[in-house]
Amino acid sequence: MADTLTLTLDNGGDVVIKLRPDLAPGHVARISELADEGFYDGVIFHRVIDGFMAQGGDPTGTGMGGSKLPDLAAEFNREPHVRGVCSMARAQNPNSANSQFFICFDDARFLDGQYTVWGEVTSGMEHVDALPKGEPPANPGKIVTARTS
Repeated sequence: MADTLTLTLDNGGDVVIKLRPDLAPGHVARISELADEGFYDGVIFHRVIDGFMAQGGDPTGTGMGGSKLPDLAAEFNREPHVRGVCSMARAQNPNSANSQFFICFDDARFLDGQYTVWGEVTSGMEHVDALPKGEPPANPGKIVTARTS
């Protein structure tokens, strides 16, 4: 299994994420599979809230879509939602994560134990910080490519 996921953003930056299969093996496998198939290429960050998080991974750009793969069973863990943590977005149902994820800008510990942490940014967080803000942003930032290594 790959150790890292690299998101190349349209703002010219690479964001390197350390994958954490020790915390969420099913979620890491899903993110890796989708990334290596090119699923995330061209997908926008449709919800970017300053001081909270940047959410992407929806091919429709609306926050309502996902991949054609089945939803994932929750793999909640004790990892704290702090700056640079990558976690899966989901609907009301805890077992509804699919392809959408978010990267925390700051401490969001109120999410602990309710969302599945699957990685952490090890470099390039300044490129996440630079994403256009909004719900949705007027001119959303985009993932150019996402690949594991």
